[in-house]
Amino acid sequence: MKKRLEGKVAIVTGGGSGIGEAICKKFAREGASVVVAGLPEDPVEDVAKEIQQEGGDAIPFTGDLSVLAVAESCVELAVKQYGKLDVLVNNAGTFPETNLLSEFSEEAFDYLLKNNIRTAFAMSKAALPELQKTKGNIVSAGSESGALGIAQNAPYGGTKGFIHAFTKGLAAEQAQNGVRCNIVAPGPIDTGWTHKETGPMDAQMEQMVTKGTLMGRRGTPEEVANVYLFLASDEASYVTGAIFPVDGGTLIAKGPAGDQASESMKKQPDGELILKHSKDSHTSVRK
Repeated sequence: MKKRLEGKVAIVTGGGSGIGEAICKKFAREGASVVVAGLPEDPVEDVAKEIQQEGGDAIPFTGDLSVLAVAESCVELAVKQYGKLDVLVNNAGTFPETNLLSEFSEEAFDYLLKNNIRTAFAMSKAALPELQKTKGNIVSAGSESGALGIAQNAPYGGTKGFIHAFTKGLAAEQAQNGVRCNIVAPGPIDTGWTHKETGPMDAQMEQMVTKGTLMGRRGTPEEVANVYLFLASDEASYVTGAIFPVDGGTLIAKGPAGDQASESMKKQPDGELILKHSKDSHTSVRK
């Protein structure tokens, strides 16, 4: 049976940890050659090696992808190594601080703009000439907060609102070039961002985001990667400019809906991927 991304070449930004690690490993299992891209402190080399050990094809790339010249180098590496580029996944992002706007640091705001907005802009700009050749596609990381907003992190939700509108705009302008552009909008996912021990959320916020889903739990990185896989594949050939929520029903939940979820819904699926870096997400502006 043909794999769903057989013969495809993909770049995944933020590929070293959290959802990005799951996307890289899912794509590789489905036949893609993957450039695992991230910041120098991200475990992108580890993820690439783990894919290779499973029999997949992956290479690492490290650098500040918010800089256009670095983004262009990443695309050049993909084309030099594999001869083309079919898929760009704009997954890179950060969640550096939770605070009321009156207390939100300018440093954290600038970090959000750099990693959540400028990286997507630079990578999309660098990749489009190659994606136009292959009639490829872009899948970008939005968020339920990009539609609803998010208390104590209004700037984060604002950056995701930008990604939603930016990607829809790309879809509108790139259809004439045969390039599809879509958004995956996760809710609370079981990564370092949503645990008080590894991210900026406090205990109350950690509890609220889980109870705010209809399913009463965090999603898994693999559950999100499954949706990226569909949108990146030829199965989504008639899908462009779309936002796919992967949020356990957060967008339609009313009150602490998770308290009423059945026990079967509250149980995370086991999944197939071995994810070693799901809690390694770099969220802090402090190095």
